[in-house]
Amino acid sequence: MLRAVGRMAMRLLGWRFAGDVPNVAKAVIIVAPHTSNWDFFIALAARLALGLRASFLGKYSLFRGPVGAFMRLIGGVPVDRSSPHHVVDQTVAAIRSADAMLLALSPEGTRKKLPKWRTGFFHVAHGAGVPIVPVALDYSTRTVRFFPAEDPGESPDEALTRFGARFSASMARYPEQY
Repeated sequence: MLRAVGRMAMRLLGWRFAGDVPNVAKAVIIVAPHTSNWDFFIALAARLALGLRASFLGKYSLFRGPVGAFMRLIGGVPVDRSSPHHVVDQTVAAIRSADAMLLALSPEGTRKKLPKWRTGFFHVAHGAGVPIVPVALDYSTRTVRFFPAEDPGESPDEALTRFGARFSASMARYPEQY
């Protein structure tokens, strides 16, 4: 039933899929560019349409009251960004202990323009020994684009360069913010 809802939402919004969803039990999925609140809704519709069971980290303020219960229900895990408390270590431990876990993250960690991506996604994937799956939300073509799963590599700087090359400002909902 939820897959049908996701497919209908994708169709009504005019979005389609490109590339293959990698067949992996554990991975860090990086979704970019992230410049709009709409990114969350497009990603949620895509997740439902594909029947993916993915978790995601979100800022703690999104997990208050009834909205918080919904966020947890759909796989959200709150993070207090003002006091990280070893979030990377805890996330690595969670992935290692799970039989299967797909963790979706925005490598920017915010909708605001940054000089470069944050490296948390690399440290989580590297520490857990899982691949990184880049996924682009390409507003210019209304396409959710899956790239092949790749090993994170040994260097955060190399990972930022390699994975960042798949994304461009022209894909973003608000290109000036990417």
